Amino acid sequence: MKRRRTPLAVGLAALAVLVATLGAAPAAHRHEGGAAPSPDAPHRGVVTAAHAPGHSPGRDRAARTFAEGRRERGAAAWTHRPGIAADLTHNWWGVFPRPGTHDGITATHSVDPSYRVSASDNFTYAPTTKAQNSCMEVVTAYSNTGNEIWAWDWCSDPGGPAKVLAIDADFLAKYTTTIGGGRSAYSVQLVQDDAGSNSWSSYLYNYRTAAWELLFRQSGQDRSGLDHGWDMFEIYASVNPATGTGYYCTEAANTVFDSSSIQLRNGGAWKAASPADSPWTEPNPDGAAFLCPGLRFVQAGANDHWTVQQ
Repeated sequence: MKRRRTPLAVGLAALAVLVATLGAAPAAHRHEGGAAPSPDAPHRGVVTAAHAPGHSPGRDRAARTFAEGRRERGAAAWTHRPGIAADLTHNWWGVFPRPGTHDGITATHSVDPSYRVSASDNFTYAPTTKAQNSCMEVVTAYSNTGNEIWAWDWCSDPGGPAKVLAIDADFLAKYTTTIGGGRSAYSVQLVQDDAGSNSWSSYLYNYRTAAWELLFRQSGQDRSGLDHGWDMFEIYASVNPATGTGYYCTEAANTVFDSSSIQLRNGGAWKAASPADSPWTEPNPDGAAFLCPGLRFVQAGANDHWTVQQ
């Protein structure tokens, strides 16, 4: 004979299911696995926490140094290692997508909220990415005023950070996934919407909603003075007299700077960056030229994945 379940038993069973469901829910939002999102995933919504930056001495100094560093280098010089000037080393390494090869770029960039910059004139922009002629560069910006994502406006005069987004708990929960080694990483995309007006949009991928959200949109003439794109590691660093190396060399000793799944859009189709369209700035950089002799520059993929770490 089939035994009837009492109301109490039914209630307890339902409660057990509810508890199990609620207990499992947070795991769905950890975004583990590290698979790069499809560039063709839905594009909807906006990055609501991004805002126009207010003026602060630290960010203004960082923006001024950033702009001056770009202007000092002609297109040819960007393919060579720079020197040291005014006690500040400006150096970079990564891939430089060639002119005429793309009208969009996407990548997954590591981010380390624990990395703290101490010196007021030192800045680490890594990874940072820009497409050829795009109106914006999306930058992982570390400075002593805080860690932020910037959408730098290259089609305004003067240019500067048009949108900034703090690398905080909300950012990590919405916009990051977990990649190798348990590191956090976010995915970024820049695409040209209209060639005639040189209109561009930049997006961050929201792993909660599985959609690309608009970060910044701009049109006009690219004023960077450079006709190629880039996805790179970049520093402005000075020497810590106590160590003889750059301040960041100690402060970022446990930080891994990584850019993976770099793809270019050409003719409406996305494909991985390759040696044919995205050469390395140089094959074997010397860490000493970055004020950090132990720094290693790893070509982790055929020009679609790089890692910089000690």
